[in-house]
Amino acid sequence: MNNYFSGATHNLCTVRDFLRFAVSRFNQAKLFFGHGSSDAYDEAIYLILHTLHLPLDRLDPFLDARLTDMECAEVLNIIQQRVEQRMPAAYLTHEAFLGDFSFYVDERVIVPRSFIAELLLEQLAPWIAEPDEIGSVLDLCTGSGCLAILAAHAFPYASVDAVDLSPDALAVAERNVADYDLRDRVHLIESDLFAKLNGRQYDLIISNPPYVDAASVAALPQEYLHEPKLALGSGHDGLDATHTILKHAAQHLTENGLLVVEIGHNREVLEAAYPDLPFTWLDVSAGDQFVFMLHKNDLL
Repeated sequence: MNNYFSGATHNLCTVRDFLRFAVSRFNQAKLFFGHGSSDAYDEAIYLILHTLHLPLDRLDPFLDARLTDMECAEVLNIIQQRVEQRMPAAYLTHEAFLGDFSFYVDERVIVPRSFIAELLLEQLAPWIAEPDEIGSVLDLCTGSGCLAILAAHAFPYASVDAVDLSPDALAVAERNVADYDLRDRVHLIESDLFAKLNGRQYDLIISNPPYVDAASVAALPQEYLHEPKLALGSGHDGLDATHTILKHAAQHLTENGLLVVEIGHNREVLEAAYPDLPFTWLDVSAGDQFVFMLHKNDLL
């Protein structure tokens, strides 16, 4: 244990003390925050409250509460792990959030952070006028199963196929599907995109595929290196998976089916590659550059 942590338990007593200590250490270590928190303060609050089994949305009543010796050791340990291992907080707590939904995660899956989640929480309005009429959904590159689970909630009469190439990821997804009691509606399939979906068609296909280009993969902060490489990079331009999706999606969409795909910062590259495709770019919290929608007729 380095000098910053070795004597900390003798000088830190309250939640306020540990919060200040954590923010200082996180800033000093120049940690990267992109897996649920936006800065050292928010991440420190989350890790401390989670470790102490306190409500994540109520800090003030506990700021001056004194910790037991065991609690001090547990909080100090998670702060130290975050600093020294540079591991995303979600892997330390085995918990990630999309809206009010919580999911189990570990290093077998990418930490959930899809803009498609925002759209599903609104049932893809106004593009889908009657959510109850959606009977089938496909989630490609499901990872932890988070978007498939959100889709099952957004479209209560839909059967959802959740596809991933990684059996490890599907094991995590199975746990989350079970936690939400959705085994009868969310079906996990090991497949390389559409490879094992012969003949299946869907009213809606959603996908948050790997989309980081090769140059960006090489420059990723250390926190991202804990995530599965398979879930991040996708060829030189970051669009290998998206090219495959666009090539085969039409045959897997019903007559009025929709395709919704997240592609990161690759809008210009994608539009240059497909000048004749009438992409509809959907508004999310970060703008209209990240998620596109196409109708089956657009793809024919």
